[in-house]
Amino acid sequence: MAGYPVYPSKLEVEYCTVFDCEFLWFKTNELVDMAPEAHSETWIQVGTGFSYTTSNCDIGNWLKVKCIPKTSSKIGLPECAIASQVVEAGPGICPFEIRHNFTNKFVENDGFRVVTYNILADLYADSDYTRTVLHPYCPPYALAIDYRKQLILKELLGYKADIICLQEVDSKVFDADLKPIFSSYGFESEFSKKGGQVSEGMACIFNASKFQLVQSSSHIVAEELSSNPLVADLWVAVQKNENLSKRILERTTSCQLLVLESVFNAKRIVVANTHLYFHPDADHIRLLQSCVTLRLAQEMRNRQLDLGKEVSLLFCGDFNSCPGSGVFEMMTLQNIDCDNEAWSSKPDEAVIDLSLHNPIAMETACGTPPFTNYTSGFSGCLDYIFFEKSKFIVEQVVPLPSVEEVTQHCALPSIVFPSDHIALIADLKWV
Repeated sequence: MAGYPVYPSKLEVEYCTVFDCEFLWFKTNELVDMAPEAHSETWIQVGTGFSYTTSNCDIGNWLKVKCIPKTSSKIGLPECAIASQVVEAGPGICPFEIRHNFTNKFVENDGFRVVTYNILADLYADSDYTRTVLHPYCPPYALAIDYRKQLILKELLGYKADIICLQEVDSKVFDADLKPIFSSYGFESEFSKKGGQVSEGMACIFNASKFQLVQSSSHIVAEELSSNPLVADLWVAVQKNENLSKRILERTTSCQLLVLESVFNAKRIVVANTHLYFHPDADHIRLLQSCVTLRLAQEMRNRQLDLGKEVSLLFCGDFNSCPGSGVFEMMTLQNIDCDNEAWSSKPDEAVIDLSLHNPIAMETACGTPPFTNYTSGFSGCLDYIFFEKSKFIVEQVVPLPSVEEVTQHCALPSIVFPSDHIALIADLKWV
């Protein structure tokens, strides 16, 4: 689509790397021969580099990319590919482009910009049930991943963030789209798949000019719950209820943990990224899942302290928990009593005689907006950027779209919103 980046998503090279290669982009409105190697006087060079951002001037034209593999001493045989269709008009100005006005440059080196965003996995969007029941108001073409991923990439690139935590990331989208395009802009990325047979998970993408990766790990929460001594008290409480034990062990929820070090001040950040269980009657399960993840993150933080490092905690994700929930209380108020109403959100799975304490005081960077998820059947605040409040101050929160914007096409997703969630963006500065 016009106004969106295009790039070679399926490319293999030998004896060099993709980013050693030279890329040339061409267009023509008179395609006679579809063979990529065919010569034509009508091909006009329009760009160079791994990706090319189209414009309205390209509408109705075919695109061709030419890749010349290189090393410092050798040049290989070039290969060409032609797009399977012409450039078409885009959907017009999207609300995320208005948000880009607040992120037109990167944050200074004494801080960083963080994004958390559930991008709606193709696994869940590409089904008859989604098209006819969950999101019947969204045109089928706008639910297709080939359409949505163009919007997602343009949106994310325009935020000029330093740390991006994504949920519901299809493994194929990570490998073919997110990782290569962000690599071309100087970012590194890590992917963590959920448990079970699903092909989606979480991704953390970070600016390699500002951070270097120290450590990365992925954990299936149910496996940690039943085996890790860090959460032995939780497991004792869970085992008291057979229904609860069975249900929570069947969950495929995972968490992603990274230790990033600033290349400017050597301060380290433990970044936790998760997507908690969604069911409305599962506040107790989400509270247990978030506690498992939090303890794993805190243990990683403690190890960094033992090494003499200055370290802080950042916890992002789709928590599927509204303000006032047990998860939110534990993160911000630090204590959950044994009689908290979250423990009995499903009476036959009630958690008995368990109190929780979060030793690290945390705040939510973007506050508690009216909604971060907006569909025809539900709207509410489910996503958060929690940060260690003694370590950071919030310099900027990028305003969220208005109700009028999200309901312009009934609800989310739509032709201008690629997900049923909205990205949260905040600028943090070390104290």
